[in-house]
Parts: sequence; C-alpha cells; structure tokens
Amino acid sequence: MTLTAVDITGYRSVRAIHFPVRQLSVLVGANGVGKTNLYRALELVHAAATGTLAEDIASQGGLGSVFWAGERKASETPRLTLSVSLDDIGGGPRDYAVELGFAPSYEVEIGFRAPATAAFPLEAQIKAERLTLKGGARPTVLMERKQGMAWARDAEGRRVVADENLLSNETALFALRGYPEIDAVRETLAAWRFFHGFRTDAGSPLRQPGLAVTSPLLAANGANLAAVFATLRHIREDSVDLDTAIDDAFPGAVLDVPLPEQNSSFSLTFPDMPKRAFGAAELSDGTLQFLALMGALLSYRLPPLIALNEPESSLHPELLPALARVIAKAAQRTQIWVVTHSTILSDAIAAETGILPREVIRKDGGTWLKGLNTIGTFADDD
Repeated sequence: MTLTAVDITGYRSVRAIHFPVRQLSVLVGANGVGKTNLYRALELVHAAATGTLAEDIASQGGLGSVFWAGERKASETPRLTLSVSLDDIGGGPRDYAVELGFAPSYEVEIGFRAPATAAFPLEAQIKAERLTLKGGARPTVLMERKQGMAWARDAEGRRVVADENLLSNETALFALRGYPEIDAVRETLAAWRFFHGFRTDAGSPLRQPGLAVTSPLLAANGANLAAVFATLRHIREDSVDLDTAIDDAFPGAVLDVPLPEQNSSFSLTFPDMPKRAFGAAELSDGTLQFLALMGALLSYRLPPLIALNEPESSLHPELLPALARVIAKAAQRTQIWVVTHSTILSDAIAAETGILPREVIRKDGGTWLKGLNTIGTFADDD
C-alpha cells in the first residue's frame, strides 16, 4: 500500500492542510515555515500503528507543544487530527484489491484528558479513530473508536465490539488484532521508516562495530549500518549500486566490507592514500552521514515508505547531486518523502526524475504548500 494523501489539522504550525502524495515527494522551504512539522505529523501516524503515539507526543514536549500554535477562539477545544489515505498496490488483501479497490483511510484525533479518565492530566488521549475502506458504491467503515469504546468488522462484515480494554492513550489501530484489513494497514504504517540526521559524534552507533547479523533494513539510529553493508556484499552478493554511489560521491574511493565474524565493520580507502583504510571511527561526520543515507536508501529490502528530514545536514554541497541520484534510484523501489531546505538537493532530484519539488510556505499564519488549492489538489497534477 502506498501513501496517497495526508490530512493534518491542529498540529503546531499547521492549522489545517490536505494534500496528495506522490511516489517521490520533495518538500523544500526556508527555515521556520514548518516543513519539519509535516514530517513529524507523518511520524505520529507511524507511532499510532506502533503503539507509541502518547510517548512520542510526550517526547515532543507534551500536548501543549503539539497543538496548533496560532490563535483560536476561546470556546475552541484544542484537538489534533491526523489522517492518511492509502492505495493498494498488491501489499494488502488481494481479494479487496480486486473486488472493492482496497484504498483505506485512517484517521486519529488526539486531545486532552476527559474527566474521570485513567490518565495523567497532560497526557495525550485518543478521542476518536476511524479506518475507512474507500471502494464500491460508498465508503465502508472497518473500525471506529470513540473515547474508550471501539468496534471493528469481522470477516463476514458484521460489527464486533472490541473486548480489548483500551486505555485512553492506546490506539485501536495498534491494539485490535485478528482483523485482516486492520492488520494490513497497521503493518504498512508500522513499517514506514523515518531518518532525521544520524549521530556522528565519537559515541555514535555508526562508529561502533556492529553485530554480525543479517540486516535487510537500516535501523533508525543506524546502529546496524555495517551489517546492512555486509548483507548486501555477502548475502545478496550485489553491492553494485552501493559501490557506484560511493564512487560517485568520492571518486576512486573503495568501500571494504569484510565477512562478519564476531562483529560487522566497514572502512573506506581513498585513492590518494591507497594503502590506508579508514574505519568508521575515523571518517568525517559528512562522509559517515552520507554512508548512513546509502544504507537507508540502498539496503537489501526497503520499507514501504522512507521519510528523510533534511538529509543534506552535515553534507558538503558537492555530495548532494550524488545523494539525489540515489534518492531517485530508491524511488523506483519504494515511496520516498524528502523534506529539505536545500534547493541544490531539490533541484538535483528534479533533474534526475523530472519531479518538481513542492515549496513549503507560510500562508495566513500557518504552514502551507505553494500551489495547493483549498480542495487539496495542485493545478499541475495530472
């Protein structure tokens, strides 16, 4: 299932926005326009599927920090609503893809604690959830939750009241199991991967030896980067794209990935010092950051969506065209979402793919996309 549209209401600098999403979406904008808030909102949808929504909001400063930051009416209750629409491309239940056109839409609404609710005073509470199947004569609600009560449709299409004792900070999307459509959507959203810079200090996981374990995907903190490289080189036995990308960025450089024994590791050899291999602990911050992005975008297996927030951070501008080429290649295998303030990167991606970036701007005090109309479409879309 691919992401086709995003709807955000009441999140930080975003008053309300609905916009379509492409196979490769590039959002570019200046500092302070709220482009990272679009990325973070999508990350919260992922958290709803993994069961960590309340924790993620708490880590962002709590409800007071995530609600719409602009003016509101005195009588208006603060609420945050996130909604995503998905289109089946074969990853979900095939019967529904053939018979109904399995195009689910998931929505979650978050607010403050209601009276007599078992929760901390400022803890994020799930007010409502809905999973809708858009197909056939009219949309079909597959799951709905209001406050602590939830129901879902069983295999025969009957409403079944969930017997799970949902806490007010738990999402029904995460808690309800055994319903094929709900399971398919949850697994898809939970499989999304988000990368917002990698630590490159001396204690960074990137600089440490990794476990000798086959790793088809890069971890969020990059701790298994060496194992991801080793999986490509020794398990898949195909690291051509990786080697090409490194030579593109660092002409003449060679990535050495020994067969893991107790640990996994890698090093780079540069043409001006051919007898000296530089291990992860010695590489510059920018070089290590670039290698981590290669691990995220060229791994043995890619998640259904990769979201990159300001991937140009720590990179020399000369590396950005090489990064753009790898992003373009990865977009042939999976859906990519890039948020950047670098016009060099966005222009390079456009040159590689023909896909123009969307400019993130401020409009009426809130985050908006240039060219987006009030019904949530772009005039230049096909």
